[in-house]
Amino acid sequence: MKSSKELMLASDPYRAMGNELFLERQHAKTELHAYNCLAPAKVRERNQILKKLLGSTGSRFFIEPPFHCDYGYNIQLGENFYANYNCTILDGAKVSIGDNVMFGPNVNLYTAGHPIHFEPRNEGWEYALPIIIGANVWVGGNTVINPGITIGENTVIGSGSVITKDIPANVIAVGNPCRVLRPITDEDKKYYYKNRPF
Repeated sequence: MKSSKELMLASDPYRAMGNELFLERQHAKTELHAYNCLAPAKVRERNQILKKLLGSTGSRFFIEPPFHCDYGYNIQLGENFYANYNCTILDGAKVSIGDNVMFGPNVNLYTAGHPIHFEPRNEGWEYALPIIIGANVWVGGNTVINPGITIGENTVIGSGSVITKDIPANVIAVGNPCRVLRPITDEDKKYYYKNRPF
């Protein structure tokens, strides 16, 4: 019989009530408490905590505290990752983030989901589906990324978006639910915001 952790990592229905997953979540909370309470100048010490806690990181990354996650070991950060304040990643499943990705403040990634019907939900069943974010993506503040989502490379997600379906590469997408507004083209190299040139 598979353990709750094995079921979780396989994206099968599981119950997170077992001792193994509870202790792993407690470990992550303890490490992140230390991380979030360090003085602002202690950048190297904070990064060392994350290098031990997360599945993998690039050599350059910066996550503004406070930062929260469930386990840590399911999070893979590409090179040159930046997350602004109050990032939360519920990482019951793998979260893969490409190179040169930026998060605004209050960005939330949820691999975790629960049954729609109340009976299995009340019994504690849940599931976790992977999230994949391609290289060179910018995610605006207060965005929610739901379970099983893939965001293609070079895409920009407008602030306040709720992503419920995959978003392709090389587009601007925004809204609740998040929808593609238009493709990003070479013409966009001339402007930093709407039609304001560099």
